Amino acid sequence: MLDERSAALGVRVRIADADEDLETRDRLRAAFRRGDLATWGYGDAYAEAAADPMRILGEARSVICVAIPYARPAPERRALGSGRVSKYAWSRDYHVRVRAILNDIAQHIDAAVGGEVTAVACDTAPVAERARAARSGLAWIGKHTNAIAPGLGSYVFLGEIFCSLPLSPDAPLKTQCGSCRRCVDVCPTGALRGDYTIDATRCIADLTQRVDAIPRALRPLLGDWIWGCDLCQEICPPTTRAGTRGDAAFDPLDEELAHPDLQELLSLRSGTYKRRYRPTAMGWRGAAVLRRNAAIGLGNALDRVAIPALERALAEDPHPLVRGAAAWALGRIGGPAAMRVLARAQAKEREASVSDEIAAASKNASPGVEGNTE
Repeated sequence: MLDERSAALGVRVRIADADEDLETRDRLRAAFRRGDLATWGYGDAYAEAAADPMRILGEARSVICVAIPYARPAPERRALGSGRVSKYAWSRDYHVRVRAILNDIAQHIDAAVGGEVTAVACDTAPVAERARAARSGLAWIGKHTNAIAPGLGSYVFLGEIFCSLPLSPDAPLKTQCGSCRRCVDVCPTGALRGDYTIDATRCIADLTQRVDAIPRALRPLLGDWIWGCDLCQEICPPTTRAGTRGDAAFDPLDEELAHPDLQELLSLRSGTYKRRYRPTAMGWRGAAVLRRNAAIGLGNALDRVAIPALERALAEDPHPLVRGAAAWALGRIGGPAAMRVLARAQAKEREASVSDEIAAASKNASPGVEGNTE
């Protein structure tokens, strides 16, 4: 029944036991101690819960692991002034589709048994889902720390159905990356260590979701990514070989969502945000984070045509996070016009954090140099 239902839904399933995964618990603890996920504030309690399926379903005997492919062709990119969005975030929020698929499978199991024997997890509770997927043979973990499903690559959403039935578990895969380190070498920020661990505080995907200021030293490395980053997956051989096998439900809602115009995004206001971005996976952090990311993208473009838009943001944006990023972008672009904008803003700004950004931008920008890498 599982095979038939998963095939009908266009997903892949494998089964793992529901034993507590002590090895994963210890790996998570070690990652938290290193500060790899310091942005998110996880600790030992999270590691304990994520490694124990019985925290989700007290009678759990099995975990049905589900991989849902989402790779879709990218729309033609706008030639100038646009940013990039990770594939997972340019469609309607994937949680809706993933949860529907998990619920469908779970309901079929319950109906076949004649009672409730399942519980679904879709970012609703601590679950070490990549480790459990590897345990089930659904996928293996690459050096980019993403799960790689054979034939599907790493562009897969993972979900779990915890079940009180003692289903026969599948065998783990023995595949590894071997000597390949393309993902490690392509990562601009050095977040990937090459030993199957990641310093997520340096990962562009995490940096673009922070609600505080992105460290200045890392801002130039974000390039034009305004939400997420796919670089390590774009270059991953199993993922490139898999092609675009995702469901059409994961197509961009519109081309603008895949490649937003940075100047338009910098002026994003509540109405447009609610209509265009709230329905996507970009919608949970708020409009100010997207405007902050747009400012950084404009700074990295090193194009003086963006100076008027950045000047307006620095003078008028209600959020200090955005004004500070606009100041940084002006300093990165440099040149006399940007320096004059910074000088005027410094005389009017009353928020200390933004004043600091203006001062740093003014110091690092050379009046006669258009671009600056500091």
